[in-house]
Amino acid sequence: MSTSSQLEIYCPSCHWEPDGGAHWQCTCGYVWNSFETAAVCPKCQYRWKISQCPTIPGGCGVVSPHVDWYHGLDELIEELVEETEHATAHAAVCCSPNES
Repeated sequence: MSTSSQLEIYCPSCHWEPDGGAHWQCTCGYVWNSFETAAVCPKCQYRWKISQCPTIPGGCGVVSPHVDWYHGLDELIEELVEETEHATAHAAVCCSPNES
């Protein structure tokens, strides 16, 4: 699967880009880089639906949906759908509707 779209991750408010640091803390106390795990805490497995832009490394502190940090998803999904449609159009059919 090769796509030409580029996925970028940055704050939807101030455009701060995660620097790989452990800037997010779960309610269980674990601190990690939430973008390495798509906002799932490695310790307790809680899936965060929101992320706060961390102010210490230079972010703005705004809380927003975690998925809104991922930019380029629309183009990536469109490309994947096109690839799937192309593959399906050339797939072999094993049975007619009456032979199931």
